[in-house]
Amino acid sequence: MRILAIGDIFGRVGRRTLKQGLANILTLTKADFVVANGENLAGGFGITRDAVEEVFAMGVDVMTSGNHIWDKKEALQLLETHRNILRPANYPARAPGKGSGVFKSKSGKMVGVINLQGRVFMDAINCPFDQAEIELAKVGAETKVILVDIHAEATSEKIAMGHLLDGRVSAIMGTHTHVQTADAKIMPRGSAYISDLGMTGPSHSIIGVRPDIIMKRFLMKLPERFSEAMGPGQFNGVVLDVDEGSGLAKSIEPLQVNYEETHH
Repeated sequence: MRILAIGDIFGRVGRRTLKQGLANILTLTKADFVVANGENLAGGFGITRDAVEEVFAMGVDVMTSGNHIWDKKEALQLLETHRNILRPANYPARAPGKGSGVFKSKSGKMVGVINLQGRVFMDAINCPFDQAEIELAKVGAETKVILVDIHAEATSEKIAMGHLLDGRVSAIMGTHTHVQTADAKIMPRGSAYISDLGMTGPSHSIIGVRPDIIMKRFLMKLPERFSEAMGPGQFNGVVLDVDEGSGLAKSIEPLQVNYEETHH
């Protein structure tokens, strides 16, 4: 089974870049299941119904997220009504939505997806390692093909999750930092791993935001409202080849494609 995992889709440029590239990438890779992190879909912060429906209409099967999923109030209802939008499973159980699920690929095969969030330099929520065991027990009862999105700041925390789950899931993939890492590999027990998928969004930006805004914060330490960058886009992610019988990965190939800005 071939699976496409897409790094954080950031704002209008991210959605435009997805539209420019996804259909062709699916044709070339022959992937029949697509998972994407969508917590930055709407203006770079949170999700809206229109943005979600636009992305699903392009061919994304499941949307994972992270700490920014709560940035817009619409998310509270969307998490309850859209089974294929996940929030990190280690938020309190009473929070809206679910952190894992089993979904049917375009070829009819079942794929499990688990969404977790790290705690290093982030909110002090429930332990992602303990929660991983809980979600794996649920999802693993239905399928061996299992994808894990660990949305975390610290590379060490993501790698630790990789070692915890190696040989028990198909892939452990980090999100959140928006910069694709150069450590895509098959781990010793057969799971694919990458510390960060990267970002599908504006390439001339500082992790999606206008550079002038971020530079002011660094140079003068003055608070300023973030605003998404415009311009050309980059498409980041990985293509996974997974053995359906064992659920283990055969290969992981990073994907980095640049697209010019379109004018209408």
